[in-house]
Amino acid sequence: MKYYLVVFSLLLLFFHSANKIHAASRPNIILIMADDLGFADLGCYGGEIDTPVLDSLAENGVRFSQFYNTAKCHSSRVDLLTGMYCGQAGSSRLSTGPTIAEVLKPAGYKTMMVGKWHLDKEPTDKGFEKYFGHLSGATNFFTGDDTFRLNGKKFEVPKSGFYTTDAKTDYAIRFINETLDEDKKKPFFLYLAYNAPHYPLHAPKEDVMKYKGKYKGGWAKLRKERYARQIKMGLIKKEWSLSPEPENVRKWGNLSDEEKSWEDFRMAAYAGMVDRLDQGIGRLVKTLKGKGIFENTILMFCSDNGACPFERTLGAEKMPWDPESYWTYDTGWAHAGNTPFRWYKQNQHEGGISSPLIVHWPDGIKLEKGSISDRVGHLVDFMPTCLELAGADYTGTGKAKIMGKSLVPSLKNESVEEHDFLYFHFGNNRAIRKGKWKVVSARGGPWELYDMEKDRTELNNLSNSRPDLTKKLSSMWHQFASQSDNLNKKQRRSVSDKSQPWRKRG
Repeated sequence: MKYYLVVFSLLLLFFHSANKIHAASRPNIILIMADDLGFADLGCYGGEIDTPVLDSLAENGVRFSQFYNTAKCHSSRVDLLTGMYCGQAGSSRLSTGPTIAEVLKPAGYKTMMVGKWHLDKEPTDKGFEKYFGHLSGATNFFTGDDTFRLNGKKFEVPKSGFYTTDAKTDYAIRFINETLDEDKKKPFFLYLAYNAPHYPLHAPKEDVMKYKGKYKGGWAKLRKERYARQIKMGLIKKEWSLSPEPENVRKWGNLSDEEKSWEDFRMAAYAGMVDRLDQGIGRLVKTLKGKGIFENTILMFCSDNGACPFERTLGAEKMPWDPESYWTYDTGWAHAGNTPFRWYKQNQHEGGISSPLIVHWPDGIKLEKGSISDRVGHLVDFMPTCLELAGADYTGTGKAKIMGKSLVPSLKNESVEEHDFLYFHFGNNRAIRKGKWKVVSARGGPWELYDMEKDRTELNNLSNSRPDLTKKLSSMWHQFASQSDNLNKKQRRSVSDKSQPWRKRG
């Protein structure tokens, strides 16, 4: 009897020790989302903006070339947090399934969020133990708004010396330090949702002036330069033609010198915002290294939609470092932001839904450093990825199922479970991608069909030559929209037989 008791005690000790080792080895998870960042804006995605920190993470990690968002702010956040498509999850209410934080917290993770929420209630109602940021979808970068919260309580934005991008970085670092002080053994999950570079185009003077004069060559030249770099780095195929300039964008040579200076200036303001964002991530990385946790922290960086073409400038006479200014940029620069694709934020063509995704995790990635993965992914993949990383159990409500597939096998160079399809919807823009085939409708226009392997810039519409396939995929969209995404009849109405010219504003 004593023998069996000794053996049983040793087994208990073994399993207890194994569980402790497992808990200690689980990575910290940091998920960073930029706002309105185009596919081609970062240096490591072909851009000229100075982003050395993100470029370094890409150089020592992996970039995804076919990672998708929803083309709109709030729906992207729903998909990211729940692993479901927006309507499935109860839209901004998040009523159908738990968030990543609500699943990771019972699994032993400390949960924190910093930044833009843009959903109902507050992050502290949805599993996040710590929160700093604004509940609104956009804010003044220097003065904030009355939706700023700190751990569920109203936060008074300082009257001076405040800039939201910097403040979000500050609180992300503060929360990490607090969490490590509270319990160094527990891993943490941090969701850092920057509002940059969403309009208004606000940035400190030194960051804006760094770029003033660099965009006087114009948007067409910028797109060609970015396109060439993308091909050279292997991010896109040279067989994918660069999409033509939209017809409503004026030829750069037809602009007056004054107009060129204005356009250069507002693109400089945008670049300054992206630059400052990269600086903030640099401070975060420095903190992780200083704490000795950088190697076993997985950082994932993405964007919520493609570049934004909305001309809403007010107060152009005030400089972009003046809180009373309100600059945006227009279709020309947005089209350059989404190089080599067409359409923009809100549209379900590639320009609206293609996002950078950089993943860095020294202890976990088994691919060659600097690899570019063409694995097709989507924001819904973050929930199952976090579940696998944390060894967490998922218990939903039974009303809907997770649609994502874990990215972990892609990082470990293992066999990957592909999506059966990817579904897209916003307003009267819709799409579905199954394998290499994609059907898409812009602003209620006819269904278009594209071969994503041969023509990801969507210039050769095959719907007339492949009507059966077009019908099959569009029927799949309608079925999912009705039975799973819970769209009403108006949202599912038949497309028009009249084409919507893609060169018009999105």
